[in-house]
Amino acid sequence: MPTSTIPPKAPDPLPKASRWRVLKARLSTAVRLVVKDWKQYGPTLLAALLALSSGAYQIGLQFVPLRQAVLGIVQRGAEGISGLADLAAFPHVLIGAGLLLMVPGLLLRARVAWILSILLSALSAGLAFWAARRPDGIFVLSGALLLVLLVYSRHFTRSSLAASSLFALLGVGSLLSYGTLGSLWFGAGYTPPIHSLPTAFYYTIETMSTVGYGDIVPHTLQARMFTVSMIVLGISVFATTLSVVIGPLVGGSLKRALEGKMQKEQRKNHYVIIGVSSLAYAMWKELTSRGAPVTVIAPAGHASPYPDSADVITADATRNETLELAGVPRAKAVLTLREDDAENAFAVLAVKELAPGVKTIAGVNDVRHVNKIRRVQPDVLFAPQLLGSQLLVRDLFGEPIDNETVHKLLFPNA
Repeated sequence: MPTSTIPPKAPDPLPKASRWRVLKARLSTAVRLVVKDWKQYGPTLLAALLALSSGAYQIGLQFVPLRQAVLGIVQRGAEGISGLADLAAFPHVLIGAGLLLMVPGLLLRARVAWILSILLSALSAGLAFWAARRPDGIFVLSGALLLVLLVYSRHFTRSSLAASSLFALLGVGSLLSYGTLGSLWFGAGYTPPIHSLPTAFYYTIETMSTVGYGDIVPHTLQARMFTVSMIVLGISVFATTLSVVIGPLVGGSLKRALEGKMQKEQRKNHYVIIGVSSLAYAMWKELTSRGAPVTVIAPAGHASPYPDSADVITADATRNETLELAGVPRAKAVLTLREDDAENAFAVLAVKELAPGVKTIAGVNDVRHVNKIRRVQPDVLFAPQLLGSQLLVRDLFGEPIDNETVHKLLFPNA
């Protein structure tokens, strides 16, 4: 009768101590990644989340009083405002709406959104504490937002047109609300009296724009002082809006035009890199680290890895206008390092047609295309896979690797 044999237990490929080291290394890597992501994205996301929560919370708390006040004003005009209690909902609603408008700006790390969020959160916390005489939900959320914005202020340094537009929208909206409600509140001090919401809105626009038709005239001291405040605030808000929104557009266009003209004149004895591939970025980084001037021609519709300080032209690299703008006729060398080998070949032909004396370096992504790229006769043919494999084989077989070997691999036509 055959005896059954139990196969021996396979030995543990890793002893317990080794498994613990591997687990510890993985945990350490995960912690570093979390810390890195937090430092890059965490503060802006936290600030935006707190602004969203604070704004929505304030609007939600005042929704019912605000609805009643608005309905009363719409239905009965100035008589619908029974006292300051009806108007108490508007400041928190305006602040809440402002914080909601600042959320996209905070996500974009806009400096103007950071400044406005600090002002709104401080005002919100002050109003909440003054009304309740103790910390409540609005005070806690506003205080937390204010603290986060102050601690992580260095993360909000960008100049954003979107955030500036939100600032303008918030300023104009707040001023319109202030003028309309104030005109209703002091409506009896005008001739003729202001008793309806449309009339109050009309008078607000007329006064803020400094048109002054004279059909509605204040005759009491309170109404006159309120009208003066609307004129001053209207001029200030509209002037600030123009400077914040229109100024960057005009200034940015003028700056780009001047910089483009200056860069075009300065582009000589430099290197031109065509492409946004990893190899193109590595070459740009290596050349700039040596102090060499580099101009990059990036195709439209592709994400650019280059920083804002880089001299980048986004256009078609096969057009003579683009090559002339990049200073190709005055360049030391042109490197075509796009991810498509056919596009590299076309770029080499375009450069040779415009500037035959400029050195061309063609990158090859697929070794099967080496012979096809050779037909356009670049001065240097660089195929990382082919070059790496041949160097590795020479090392495996103990063959010498000298400058002559590398020269033959890089210069196929020499």
